[in-house]
Amino acid sequence: MRNVKRAVLVKPGSPLEIWERPTPSASSRDVIVSVEMSGVCGTDHHLQSGDITLPNPMVLGHEAIGRIEELGSEVTTDYAGEPVAVGDLVYWQPALPCYRCYYCTVLEDVSMCPNLVTYQLHQHGDKPPVGTYTEYAWLPDGMTFFKIPQDVPAEALIAFGCAMPTALHALDRLGGIQYGQNVIVQGSGPVGLAATLLAHLAGAGSVTVLGAPANRLEMAEKLGATTVIDVTKTTEQERAAAVMEITDGRGADVIIEAAGRVPAFTEGLPLVATNGTYVILGLWSAPGTSPVEPRYLNNRNISVIGSAYTTPRHMYNTIQITRMCHQRFPLAEMVTHRFSLEQAQDAIDAVGRGEPLKAVIVP
Repeated sequence: MRNVKRAVLVKPGSPLEIWERPTPSASSRDVIVSVEMSGVCGTDHHLQSGDITLPNPMVLGHEAIGRIEELGSEVTTDYAGEPVAVGDLVYWQPALPCYRCYYCTVLEDVSMCPNLVTYQLHQHGDKPPVGTYTEYAWLPDGMTFFKIPQDVPAEALIAFGCAMPTALHALDRLGGIQYGQNVIVQGSGPVGLAATLLAHLAGAGSVTVLGAPANRLEMAEKLGATTVIDVTKTTEQERAAAVMEITDGRGADVIIEAAGRVPAFTEGLPLVATNGTYVILGLWSAPGTSPVEPRYLNNRNISVIGSAYTTPRHMYNTIQITRMCHQRFPLAEMVTHRFSLEQAQDAIDAVGRGEPLKAVIVP
């Protein structure tokens, strides 16, 4: 039995509190992990501010790297079949599907599981928390985790903690980016930057990133953007004109919305080329409406695709992409801000202000 600190959201709008609770050992099919780095995502900011509501209190954090402290007696491998032992470094997201619903079994899409457990707090100390803003995390049976190869730097991987799996899932739903296509990425946060890198790796003819601030746009160029446009220094009309010039007047074959703002959809849809596709990736936490004329979509053969969450396959692929790319691209440089567990509220506030490329909590 050990006492474990965790950062707890007691109610939306209130500062996170540091709670300390006793934590038991792992049962036969559980894993206990000491958290080395927990990524701070925009979703955490939305949860803390109350833009998204889930049952409280909760331990925030849904992307992490940690070291195995305890293995249940029946746990011998990760979820790709790789042998694991105490001391191994692992990567996981605390999402636990039920594996007993239509979406998990018939559609084989656990990201849509209606019973998905993503944040959980056992207030009486009977289990460690599922969230990752904690010294030790509980990986119960069914929660996917993957061993990190020794040649994969931890910071390069956590840089796109949930962003890369999210972007990979979206591109799967899109059917991939074709060689030579013109791609626009709206937004230059971690999800937008992950989409930028993937578009570049896919062989896009042009990758135009619309975002801000300057440090994020500089990183976008390092990750393969051919053009960056600062949305704080241009008008919507100027951006539209620039896109048409880049695409020889046709518009973008693929637009990936990763801005998390409804006006981005309103601006982006008219920039889609005939037979093109608009992928909505960042709006799940942004309520609001936008006017759409259906015949415009019909007459130009435009597809609109939504994509939410991710699947274990995309987490595994994120490790492989990091392994392949971390020496060619400055992935580890994405981690610009580090906070202690006691500074978790400061980390969320910084992300809300858009200051870090990527912030991590180091318990």
